Order: sequence, then structure tokens, then C-alpha cells
Amino acid sequence: MKPNTAPNTVQVEGDYKSAKRYDESVQSFVKAGKVPDAALKAKPANPKEAKSLEDAEKIGLSHSKGEDPGVVRKARGKP
Repeated sequence: MKPNTAPNTVQVEGDYKSAKRYDESVQSFVKAGKVPDAALKAKPANPKEAKSLEDAEKIGLSHSKGEDPGVVRKARGKP
């Protein structure tokens, strides 16, 4: 791979061009609706798994600083 010799570029974890390409490709994928229906409709296999997933979500949320008010999310099947 040819090293990047352009001035004022970052070629480490903060590679702006790669991050932009990635973000654009993810947005394109989502807009194209290529997510399999099975992935969108996935449900726990049994009540024990459902409880385990709920517990894991509560633990994860307990570490959260809250939702970014600028982010709009679709409901995940919860009222």
C-alpha cells in the first residue's frame, strides 16, 4: 500500500477520509433497505433468553450518560 504523503492528513485511528467513506457506505446500506427481515424481526428464543437480554440492556443503560437529543431513533418494538 502506498504511504499517504499528502500534507495535513491523519493516517492513524483518526483517518478522516476512511471514516467518511465508512459512514457514507453505512448510510447507503441502510437507505437501500438491505437489512434482512429476519434480523429486524428477531425475537428471543424463550422467556429465559428474553429476561437475560432485558437484564443486559439495563446494565448497559446504567452506564449510559443518556441519549443524544439530536439522534432520532425508530421504536424497537417497545411501547
